[in-house]
Amino acid sequence: MEKEMELSSLVSLVAPILLLVLFVILVATFALRTEPRSSSVKGLPPGNFGWWVIGETLEFMFGNPENFVLSRMRKYSPHIFKTKIMGEETAVICGPEGNKFLFSNEQKLFTAFRPQTTQKLFRSYQSAATASVQIAREEETKVFRSPGFLKPEALVRYLDKMDAITQQQMKKYWENRDQVEAFTLSKTLTLTLACRFFLGIDEPERISLLVNHFDDITVGMHSLPLDFPGTGFYKANKAAKAIRRELKEVIKEKKAAMVAGASMQDVLCHMIVATDEAGKFMAETEIADKIMGLLVAGYSTVATAMTFFMKYVGERPDIYAKILAEQLEVESGKKAGKLLEWDDIQKMKYSWNVMCEVMRLTPALQGTFRLALSDFTYAGYTVPKGWKIYWTVSTTNKNPEYFPEPQKFDPSRYDEGNKLPAFAFVPFGGGPRTCPGKEYARLAILTFVHNVVKRFEWELVNPKEKIVWRMMPTPANALPIRLSPRHSTTS
Repeated sequence: MEKEMELSSLVSLVAPILLLVLFVILVATFALRTEPRSSSVKGLPPGNFGWWVIGETLEFMFGNPENFVLSRMRKYSPHIFKTKIMGEETAVICGPEGNKFLFSNEQKLFTAFRPQTTQKLFRSYQSAATASVQIAREEETKVFRSPGFLKPEALVRYLDKMDAITQQQMKKYWENRDQVEAFTLSKTLTLTLACRFFLGIDEPERISLLVNHFDDITVGMHSLPLDFPGTGFYKANKAAKAIRRELKEVIKEKKAAMVAGASMQDVLCHMIVATDEAGKFMAETEIADKIMGLLVAGYSTVATAMTFFMKYVGERPDIYAKILAEQLEVESGKKAGKLLEWDDIQKMKYSWNVMCEVMRLTPALQGTFRLALSDFTYAGYTVPKGWKIYWTVSTTNKNPEYFPEPQKFDPSRYDEGNKLPAFAFVPFGGGPRTCPGKEYARLAILTFVHNVVKRFEWELVNPKEKIVWRMMPTPANALPIRLSPRHSTTS
C-alpha cells in the first residue's frame, strides 16, 4: 500500500513535467516559423485559429475529421472557413463548388503542399519545399506519368499479374482458415502488388518484413512532428530509415540487372534513367524517397478500401448476392483458369458502385493540402498568399443535400440514371491533381472483389468493432471475419 502511494505521488510529480516538455517541444516546432502576412489583410474567411501555437491541430488530427469539418461549416460558413492546423494558417474550401474552384485553379492559384511530417519523413520532399516546390513536383510527376505506367493501356499488361498474385495470396493466407483479419491480409496483398508493380520484385519474405514499417509510416504521417521515443513520428522516422536502406539495396540490384540487359518493366527502372533538364540523374536517396512515397500511397489507401468493402458487404447479404451474381457472370464468359482481362473489369459495374459507396462512407484519404501562390478571393472572402488550402471529401460525402440518408449504405446512388451533382463525389480528387493511381487502385480493388466473392461468404466477428480515426480510418482490431468456402474453385 505504501509503495502504491509512493508510485502515485511520483506519477503526480512527473506528469506535469512531461506535459511541460511536450508544450515546449510544440512551441519549438511551430512558434518560430515565419507566419504568412494575414494581420493586415481584410475580409479573411470566418473561423478560429484556436490555441496559441498549436491552433486546432489536436482536434483535427485526433478527433473525427468529418466532424471537425462539418461542425465548422455549420458554425461559420458552408463555403469556406479558416483554421490553424499543423502550424499553418489554413482555409478550408467546401462543397462541390469549392471542389470545382480548387481543381480548375491548380498551378494558377494553388500548388501542392506537404505538411512538416511528410517533408521530414520523405527527405527529398523537404529539400524541394525549401527550394522550388513547383519544379520539383513537375519533375516527379513526369517520371511516373510519361512512361504511361498508370494509364489504362499500360495497366492492361499488368492485370494478369495482378490477378495471379491475388489468387496466390488467397490460397496462401485465406483458404482453409475459419477466421482471418481482413485488414492485415489486405495490407499484405496491396504491398505485394505495389512492390511488384513499382519495384519489379516478388519476394514474399522480403516484402513481409516491410509491412510493419509501412504501417508505422502511415501513422507517423498523420501525427505531430515530435521526434523522441514513444511518439508516432519517432517510430515513423525509424521505419523510413529502414525502408530507405532496403530500397537502396533494391536500386543497386536493379541497376546491375539493367546493365546485364534486363528490360525496363517497372517504375523504378524509369526513375533510375530519368534526368532533369541539365541531364543529371536522380541520387539513389531521392529515388528511394519517391518510390517510398508511391508504395505508401499504393499500399495503405487501397488496403483500407478493401477492408471496408469486407465490412459493409459482410453486413449486407443482399448486396453480397448481387456482387456474386455479377462476378459469376464475368467468370462464365471465360475459359477455365484464364486470368482477368480488361473487358472483364468493364463488366463489374455494380461491384464498382459498391466500392464507391464504401469510399464515400469511409474514405481512405480525407484530403490534401495546397499552397496559395497569390492572394485570391472566394465566396466573398480573401485568402492571403502563403496560406495553406485544405481540400477534403468531408464537405460533401455525408452531406444530405447531395446524398439523401447519408449514413445509409446504398450502391444504387451511382446507377447511371441517378446523376450526382458535379464535383459532389470526388474520391480521387480532380483536375490536374487527380490521383494518378486512380486506375491502378480500381483494378487492384476489383481484382480483389472478383477473387474474394467467388471463393467465400463471410460474417463479421464483431459487428460493432470501433473505427479509429487518425486521418485514415482503421478498424480497431483489424476486422476479424469468419470465412465459409462458397464452393471449390479451380482458379
